[in-house]
Amino acid sequence: MGKVTYKRMKGSQNMRQRLLLATLKSTPILIEDIHDDDTLPGLRPHEISLLRLFEKVTDDCLIEINETGTKLKYKPGIIVGGSNLVHDCGVSRSIGYFLEPLIFLGLFARKPLNIILNGITNDSKDPSVDTFRSTTFPILKHFGVPSEGLKLEIESRGVSPHGGGEVHLTVPTVQHLTATMWTDEGMVKRIRGEAFTTRVSVQLGNEMIYAARGIFNRLLPDVYIASDYRKRSVAGNSSGYGISLVAETTSGCCISADTTVSFPRGEEADDIEGEDKKELIPAADVGEQIASVLLEEIEKGGVVDSTHQGLLFLLCALCPKDVSKVRVGKLSPYGIETLRQIRDFLDVQFVIKPDPSTGTVILKCWGSGMKNLSRKTT
Repeated sequence: MGKVTYKRMKGSQNMRQRLLLATLKSTPILIEDIHDDDTLPGLRPHEISLLRLFEKVTDDCLIEINETGTKLKYKPGIIVGGSNLVHDCGVSRSIGYFLEPLIFLGLFARKPLNIILNGITNDSKDPSVDTFRSTTFPILKHFGVPSEGLKLEIESRGVSPHGGGEVHLTVPTVQHLTATMWTDEGMVKRIRGEAFTTRVSVQLGNEMIYAARGIFNRLLPDVYIASDYRKRSVAGNSSGYGISLVAETTSGCCISADTTVSFPRGEEADDIEGEDKKELIPAADVGEQIASVLLEEIEKGGVVDSTHQGLLFLLCALCPKDVSKVRVGKLSPYGIETLRQIRDFLDVQFVIKPDPSTGTVILKCWGSGMKNLSRKTT
């Protein structure tokens, strides 16, 4: 066996995408200077948890971390997938942080993936599990991912700071993705959504729904927001409330927005002054704000919202050797970083052409020809 050559990288940014693309392309990577300028240098708890998750769904991967946690050596293994897997995502980031790379790993695994994830299901930093179910899964179907076997069940909800949520994820394997020409965003035909409450009055959920509907009903008649009232064992360990909205268009696009407000408990309440003030926002204001955020996303144009740009570009780049063409609104910082990582790992470059008449951007690329070589063929 020859000497392993590592692709050298610096910094902690885009850790998820680097690990994902390194695994898909079987490229060993060496990342240095991880959070080295911070007061507490080294890998964060959620980054270590992500590495452990990669370890669970792959076989024969090698992870080496130095004493300070500022240097990581990662040699990818074979993506195996498998069933009856369980992973605790911790409480420093929500389950949404782990879902995006996990879905890609599941698609290119040897066996279909079936895993239970524990942690925070809804927070204001990462896309919620509701958004993955209502928006991310329909995007995958545009690239030839079968809807049979693609499932996300919310067994119990959990919000920060103590989590306690549980979701069951099932991802089918594919031989390869399908290149797509997806530039028509269509017109919005209906709004769907879900407002949830955990360990608080159901009235807060009703206030969010009433406020959001007050804005949408002036614009279109087909608006339905369901209520998910959780208590006791299925409500997790913290109290909070939130709402997830999705606009469905005539051409099959799904544009989403979501947010969550959670209350600290006991001694944590003293930290509100230095923390995000979202804890203090009334439910009616939350409903109005998230409705406005969704309308802004729709106004930007494009076939996906800004939080899904990275996922869309990854799907295009992992397609067979064929042209994919998509339209997005203004490029988000996350989308731009994704394009850079795709160039570095997959050697795929996008042709970016602004469309001044609509204020959108059209991107074209030639797929990298990714195939699932480990999948059992029937």
